[in-house]
Amino acid sequence: MLRVLAVDDEAPALRELAFLLRQDHRIEHVATASDGVSALQDMVQMIGTGERLDGVFLDIRMPGLDGLHLARLIGGFPSPPKLVFVSAHDDCALQAFEVEAVDYLLKPVRADRLAEAVRRLDAMAAPAPAVDDVIPVELAGRTRFVPRYSVWYVEAQGDYVRLHTSEGSYLVRMSLAALERRWADAGFIRVHRSTLVAAHHVTELRFEHGRVVLQVGTRTVPVSRRHTRYVRQYFTRRLRSASRL
Repeated sequence: MLRVLAVDDEAPALRELAFLLRQDHRIEHVATASDGVSALQDMVQMIGTGERLDGVFLDIRMPGLDGLHLARLIGGFPSPPKLVFVSAHDDCALQAFEVEAVDYLLKPVRADRLAEAVRRLDAMAAPAPAVDDVIPVELAGRTRFVPRYSVWYVEAQGDYVRLHTSEGSYLVRMSLAALERRWADAGFIRVHRSTLVAAHHVTELRFEHGRVVLQVGTRTVPVSRRHTRYVRQYFTRRLRSASRL
């Protein structure tokens, strides 16, 4: 079952497209956006929450962020949804397929052509291999997707967390507790009330001035006294497990 987003700045056209899509048994959910900027924001939020998006039915000529520009931005996503263009104009078909669109529909949309586009989309939306979680980060008007595997450790800063990677650090509006739950199965462990560490990036555990510290990438991260016993036991178990291999 497909989850799709329909984007059109003309309200009647958007309602009609969404209605037709919802009649198709292969589609389980249809979200809508009335312009390119809103569509991009919705998609970034979906990625941030781990929501699946299989396809985008996209008008081309929209004010502000037009369909072709939006399509190029979508192409930079870690796992971009498939694109189907829906336009009243046929002069952008070549550009549409340059961004690997699945189909190009002309308005007014015929039900049989839309069904064919959905069939193509469904055929290409086979289960994909698992991909690493990503966190979208806003940087000076751009959105960067920070993959989980690149994060060395995370620090709480009020209502935000700071992700530390080899390329720099990024501030994200999210609680440390929420991120801990989200990444618990990926080996991120609490070493301080305000710090999570990626265990696979830890290269050394040592004592300094009576305290345990971890070498994480090129950084040194202190372990609180409260978490010292758990951290030592955690890495001892990892070492024993590795020695059995």
